[in-house]
Amino acid sequence: MTIPRLFPIFDAVPAHETIDETALRAEVRAFVQTEIKSGTLVPGRQTWTTWNRAFSLRCAEEGYIAMTMPKQYGGHERSAFERYVVCEELLAAGAPQGSHWIADRQSAPQILRNGSQRAKDEILPKIAAGTCTIGIGMSEPDSGSDLSSIRTRTEKVEGGYRVYGQKVWTTNAQHADYVIALCRTSPRGEGRYDGLSQLVVPMDQPEVTTRPLCDLRGEEELNEVTFDGAFVPDDFLLGAEGDGWRLVNEELGFERSGPDRILSTFVLLSTMADMAGQTADRFAMAEVGRLTARLSAIRQLSLRINRRLSAGQDIGGMATIMKDTGTALEQEIPELARRLLDLVPARDGNPAQAALATAILSAPSFSLRGGTREILKGMIAREMGLR
Repeated sequence: MTIPRLFPIFDAVPAHETIDETALRAEVRAFVQTEIKSGTLVPGRQTWTTWNRAFSLRCAEEGYIAMTMPKQYGGHERSAFERYVVCEELLAAGAPQGSHWIADRQSAPQILRNGSQRAKDEILPKIAAGTCTIGIGMSEPDSGSDLSSIRTRTEKVEGGYRVYGQKVWTTNAQHADYVIALCRTSPRGEGRYDGLSQLVVPMDQPEVTTRPLCDLRGEEELNEVTFDGAFVPDDFLLGAEGDGWRLVNEELGFERSGPDRILSTFVLLSTMADMAGQTADRFAMAEVGRLTARLSAIRQLSLRINRRLSAGQDIGGMATIMKDTGTALEQEIPELARRLLDLVPARDGNPAQAALATAILSAPSFSLRGGTREILKGMIAREMGLR
């Protein structure tokens, strides 16, 4: 069994890069084929949120986690573009990276930049080893998309904090070793975001309860998390008290701008391209060409953001635009596939049938996770001075 190939547009190296991209892609593709044969990767039936610790351990063995992190924490000190290439290949294969994805994508950079030395020493090596799952503790049951209205609060105690409140839609929280939670460490002041802080909450304590939420696919990736006095040591505060809103925006820059925002349904796009080439259907070729052109343009924006983030530069509203346009593309792909492909969606069928079924059931969440489309458009309008 093989996976759909990547389009040639993924083979263009930015002018300033000197790595052997072709060799790196070949290396990852060989790894993918090995994992397919071993059964840890099943094309068409998984997404990058699918939790699979065994696959994460294999990725860590190959050096595909913590690629840009310092070696003192188990990282590999490779370039951001090399990491981007590896991520593209694994995402295009539908690899189950949920066990390490959030930790590697945004939590590690956040801890590296804003964490205490204790947090770095204790958590970063576990991320690099593929043994650490971290959840995003931002959304709450009654807050919608307005993070300024969160109610999760802390009580200062000797040696740290006690956390009280609820988070919801937390991916893989039932497996998480930590959740980075946005909390109120002091009452709301005149500013909407005054008093917000980010804490790394250890999940292995009786004061933390997770309740899985079953989705349309019958999966339980999303969870509700309740903190009933969970203890967080002082050293697990990120930045300083009151820095929460700044840190959240830094974190969302990583969350909204990577290749995962355009490749969730790539297997379907590649399948449609193969079909159009075999049948010489001019309508199908035109539609696939249109989607491919959009994918190429959004990818260039993603690469530009990636370079700026790796250099510690401000990205303004670029990540917001990237996320909005990328997830719109991801949602359009299964809709077109339903019209073009003579396939019956079946999660237990062949890879193409499984990919169609998985995409149809997953697509509604694409424009919700990481910020709803309506909220994102409002943010873009403010960035452009239109409101």
